[in-house]
Amino acid sequence: MIGTIVYVLGIVAAVWCVLDIFKHNKLEPLYKILLSIAVVAFSWVGFLVYYFLIRNKI
Repeated sequence: MIGTIVYVLGIVAAVWCVLDIFKHNKLEPLYKILLSIAVVAFSWVGFLVYYFLIRNKI
């Protein structure tokens, strides 16, 4: 039960990150695609790296 909740929250976080990545116009399209793939592939780790390290710099 808790595993399912964590899994669903990970999917929601990944989708939110991808939408936030494509919202920024300063990034190149290739960088957007690669960053989105990394966030989706590494779920929670990708979300944490994006949120705490990358989001503030773009």
